[in-house]
Amino acid sequence: MSVRHRLRSGDERSTREPAAPFTETVGTLTNVSDATFTVLTRTGESVTVRRADVGALRVVPPAPSRRGAPHRALSAQAVQALMVDAWPPMEREQLGGWLLRAARGFTGRANSALTTGDPGLGVPAAVDAVERWYAARDLPSNLVVVGEVGFDPWSTPVGAELARRGYAGRVATLTLTAATRAVLAATPTSPGAAPVETSGVLTDAWFTAYQRYRPVDEMAARAILTGSPEQVFATVRDGEEVVAIGRLGLAHAWGGIAAMWVSPTARRRGLGRAVVGALALAADARGARSLHLQTDTDNGAALGLYEALGFERHHAYVNLADRQTPLTNPSGGH
Repeated sequence: MSVRHRLRSGDERSTREPAAPFTETVGTLTNVSDATFTVLTRTGESVTVRRADVGALRVVPPAPSRRGAPHRALSAQAVQALMVDAWPPMEREQLGGWLLRAARGFTGRANSALTTGDPGLGVPAAVDAVERWYAARDLPSNLVVVGEVGFDPWSTPVGAELARRGYAGRVATLTLTAATRAVLAATPTSPGAAPVETSGVLTDAWFTAYQRYRPVDEMAARAILTGSPEQVFATVRDGEEVVAIGRLGLAHAWGGIAAMWVSPTARRRGLGRAVVGALALAADARGARSLHLQTDTDNGAALGLYEALGFERHHAYVNLADRQTPLTNPSGGH
């Protein structure tokens, strides 16, 4: 975040810059209270700012790591990091550069350790710490290993250690990204198409439809679905019946599409395409230039739809979980 705030009397920076009524602090927003914001800067300094002194807040998108369109220019690690708040866990904790996430076991993305960074200790000791953390929450140990499309998770240091411990992997998941306006161009509204309702409110009708296609822990699901900095829910009705839904989670200047569902009785009518288009329109209106979503490599129908709408394969990840306590819906939230 970039926090523009007024310099208070006694602030050492006001001594250096006596003529400047405002300054800008850039870094990671680590704490928010009713009275203050706390930002950890890139130099390691923790700056606490009173809400009353804040003039403006702005999300700073991750810096590109390679050339190309914005949705292609970030590394897999950076995309994984920005995806977290589009499908946020109820609880999170850093283990060095690893991120531990928990949400009562509901969905793998919200209940797994993201191992894209350096945990600050050897891999065996880090895995021991992960196992203790999840055991304390009565959850299975579930670790996410990230790589290029088609990579072998067991050949990575984390995968090799988990293989030694008897962990099992599930089918690989693809992360796809797209330019928001490219998706809009691929999803024009056709005459006579079913209207898509969008709202920032999670309605009972939307949530009831969500429960029709997956087992739901209601407390965790509602916390995740409404836990992004901003979210948009798309609904298509046939009369009084909800026949298609989707969700957009907005975080770090990107939009994450998830919770896509079309009723079996309403398929082959272009409703999935219409929902994606409506969510892309909502993202564009909120300044999100890029979109991300996830789907399993063996879901050919979903891949065909999303790639036809302009999404490209960015990277892959695999959930590796303790065989003794397999996680239900480990890659849920797609």
